[in-house]
Amino acid sequence: MQLEKAAGALGAYVTGVSLAGAADSQTLFTEVYEALIEHEVLFFRDQALEPTEYRDFARRFGEIELHRAYPTVPGAPDVQVLESTAEAPSKIEAWHSDMTFRPAPPALTMLHGQIIPAYGGDTLWLSATAAYAGLSATLAKFLDGLNAEHDFCHGFRESLAEPGGAERLATAVEENPPITHPVIRTHPESGKKAIFVNSLFTTRIEGLAPLESDVLLQFLYRHLTTEEHTVRLSWQPGTVAIWDNRATQHKPVNDFFPQHRKMHRITIAGDVPA
Repeated sequence: MQLEKAAGALGAYVTGVSLAGAADSQTLFTEVYEALIEHEVLFFRDQALEPTEYRDFARRFGEIELHRAYPTVPGAPDVQVLESTAEAPSKIEAWHSDMTFRPAPPALTMLHGQIIPAYGGDTLWLSATAAYAGLSATLAKFLDGLNAEHDFCHGFRESLAEPGGAERLATAVEENPPITHPVIRTHPESGKKAIFVNSLFTTRIEGLAPLESDVLLQFLYRHLTTEEHTVRLSWQPGTVAIWDNRATQHKPVNDFFPQHRKMHRITIAGDVPA
């Protein structure tokens, strides 16, 4: 297995690896996992994976989580389908960490490129650990110990407002009431601290006046997305990206219409942020 850094703050391209075979090799899986903890997001090109092979590899990382807002692959219900067309475009184009509206958000997310536009449709990631390291000691000390609210309805407000959207997502809304997480979380394996608020799901910082909360959140969102904290991937068919939700955020770029984009996604259960 060979690694080539993709950017200064995070990300690496991995070559010499077939993920279909990694499901059966403890040595190879350990190398991939250690590289993921170090680089926070990994990119693998030319991975010819059947959905069941993709699922079997993902299971090495832990329990697979589902997301009621998305359809799944026939015969492989653990694999979610993220599809965007001009007729049914994706509504999410904000920086976020997946499913932070849950008490224990996913630890990892994987995407496998199925149908890739000829141009556009890139995805960006940022390192929330690098962003934390870039804070002044005074602000970092102030933020440590604060909690913020995360809300499913805030992230899916456009879908909920569509005709039939409230009915379609009623179960998800009921299962995911607003939850609080630390503004600064500590990675359970690397020990690094990361800024853990995001513009898609975070609604307010507890204990602050509304204006104070809004201003501080807007600063943190701007600080997180400083270009030096980011990496960008141009997708190809068969590309797999694996990232650590505890240390990163990501943002899809919806600049490819009227072309078609389709991904297979798997999320791995995580721990309660602390």
